[in-house]
Amino acid sequence: MQIELTAGTVEYTDTGGPGPVVVFVHGLLMDGSLWDGPVASLTGHRCVVPTLPLGAHRKPMRPGADLSPAGIARLLTEFLERLDLREVTLVGVDTGGALVQFLMADGVSRVSRVVLASCDAFDNFPPGLTGKTLFLTGKLSPGLFGLFMQQLRLRLVRRLPIAFGWLTKRGDDVAARWIRPLLGDADIRRDAVRLLRAFAAEPGILREVAERLPAFDRPALVVWAREDRVMPPEHGERLASLLPKGKLVLVDDSYTLLPLDQPEEFARLVRETTTA
Repeated sequence: MQIELTAGTVEYTDTGGPGPVVVFVHGLLMDGSLWDGPVASLTGHRCVVPTLPLGAHRKPMRPGADLSPAGIARLLTEFLERLDLREVTLVGVDTGGALVQFLMADGVSRVSRVVLASCDAFDNFPPGLTGKTLFLTGKLSPGLFGLFMQQLRLRLVRRLPIAFGWLTKRGDDVAARWIRPLLGDADIRRDAVRLLRAFAAEPGILREVAERLPAFDRPALVVWAREDRVMPPEHGERLASLLPKGKLVLVDDSYTLLPLDQPEEFARLVRETTTA
């Protein structure tokens, strides 16, 4: 499926059905396939999964589209509104969790509860070696950026700490597919460079967002990978303590991308949150 939004065409999947509505938000250089495992386990739920313009999208955005963090967050809000999704459980991991924080801070009425999973927060933006390396590549021209990213065709390079190596233990095959759009489409490379530059221009933005999170008085589950090397586990503790209805759960045997490393356990936690 796809929908025309202010910034351009956004592709998404929607399992339909009358059950609780869950909207899943991925991170940088990822697409909606990040959530395939948990979605498969969440039978009875209506799972809606957009692929946002975060570098692995297949539909280029309009030249003037706002690809800043706040701009992408507004695009996500527009997505909820255009599909008329209500009483949404909003789930985000990695940069997707940062985008969820924007909607929480703005008090978006369509969101009734959230799940923040191992994500950018506070001063961890860009996050870890992975994020810092990625933001640096955004200084390159789109052409040189594409040449640099060609290295990610090699599994050995993808498994480095500066790439996906510290993000997932078991999801390399999925990560290999994420990079294909920007390798094959100059317009996607243009979008990727634009968004990386826009993100890099606001290093303190999540600290500002965090100041408004205590006003979010709806249920909030914070799920963190105990072994996370990119998103500090103490940030999970801080997020949970900031939120009036926050709860922290630590998950073993996973890196940042819990939906890839522990899909069934992650789905169980989401299910418990939506039915509590």
